[in-house]
Amino acid sequence: MRLSRYFLPTLKETPSEAQIASHRLMLRAGMIRQSSAGIYSWLPLGHRVLMKIQAIVEEEQDAMGAQQILMPTIQPADLWRVSGRYDAYGPEMLRIKDRHDRDMLYGPTNEEQVTEIFHDCVRSYKDLPKMLYHIQWKFRDEVRPRFGIMRGREFLMKDAYSFDLDMTEGRRSYNKFFISYLRTFARLGLKAIPMAADSGPIGGDMSHEFLVLAETGESEVACHRDLLEMDWSDKPIDYEADLQPLVDSFTAKYAATDEKRDAEQEAALGDDLVTARGIEVGHIFHFGTKYSVPFEANVTTSDGGEVAVSMGSYGIGVSRLVGAIIEAFHDDDGIIWPEVVAPFKVGLINLKVGDETCDGACEGIYNDLTEAGVEVLYDDRDIRAGGKFADMDLIGLPWQIIAGPRGLKNGMVELKSRATGEREEISLEAALSRMAE
Repeated sequence: MRLSRYFLPTLKETPSEAQIASHRLMLRAGMIRQSSAGIYSWLPLGHRVLMKIQAIVEEEQDAMGAQQILMPTIQPADLWRVSGRYDAYGPEMLRIKDRHDRDMLYGPTNEEQVTEIFHDCVRSYKDLPKMLYHIQWKFRDEVRPRFGIMRGREFLMKDAYSFDLDMTEGRRSYNKFFISYLRTFARLGLKAIPMAADSGPIGGDMSHEFLVLAETGESEVACHRDLLEMDWSDKPIDYEADLQPLVDSFTAKYAATDEKRDAEQEAALGDDLVTARGIEVGHIFHFGTKYSVPFEANVTTSDGGEVAVSMGSYGIGVSRLVGAIIEAFHDDDGIIWPEVVAPFKVGLINLKVGDETCDGACEGIYNDLTEAGVEVLYDDRDIRAGGKFADMDLIGLPWQIIAGPRGLKNGMVELKSRATGEREEISLEAALSRMAE
């Protein structure tokens, strides 16, 4: 993509409403623009990152055997009256009426909708287990939306739902999601720690939040120091095996959100206790028959009987992950994207637009990398070099190839790593080879 044609409305000054790094940098880097309080438009750069994160979430959900569906954003209130949550949910739910004066709502979550689908389609224990997920925009009318996309009113969420014959089988599904979440966040470059958590309005008595430690986190959390070192990003997982030992290796270590903290256990940990603030990026629940009973989501059993299925729900804040990654990876100059979610891998900077040598070399680099499948943002604007450097550091692409007339006389370009700041002068061929690897 040529920057001269790209819609990238960067800002030099920080908007006054931006209180945390991710909000500030997303606005300045031209990733989002506010539509109204807590509601944002995603511009091309931000949308590219959002879709890359979504793709990784989908890959990990598919790998564990979950199947993707898509449910409506607008749901009938009668569904929520069956579960009793229509009145209990509170003012965060946006309640509306259609033209026929029927009560509707903009879905904040989908337990009711998916349970009705299951009720209508599944009858036998032979059809279990089932794990269904979708990725969709949701709305919760926060009383004080703040911190940009981190606590907005409209957000993109992956929510999944498991259906099992009983609690024993339900635990197996729960464990699959537990491990899948560890792998998902690790692939994104994040250290997300699973912590015992309150179930809130979703319900149930088995629940874990996955939190990224950050100074700007909203939750006060505590955990055993060992959890900071555990990583599952590159370990093959057999999801049909017994995953309980893997889950136990995490849950055996103390980790709790503010409402679940235990002073006695924390005192016993001594120097192994870590206290910090955390950003919630995922939450999993198992709530048994809370929804299957009122919806009569029953299946026949092998002995001819009938039981209500055991259910769980599993959420990942896809749009919130964009902010969480920025909070984890930035410096005073801007964002530092992990390569796996970067909007482009390479920022190509032409230091002297209009110079025949520079223009020709940059066109060749751009075409060669594009043909090799490398995503390149080519700064072909006729502006000062300082402005180009500042914008590239701000948007945080992993690599910069800097081409100027002096170096090109000797067939050399400068290669800069955004993460380390290191620069090296290398041959044009070597730069192309390294970026294409």
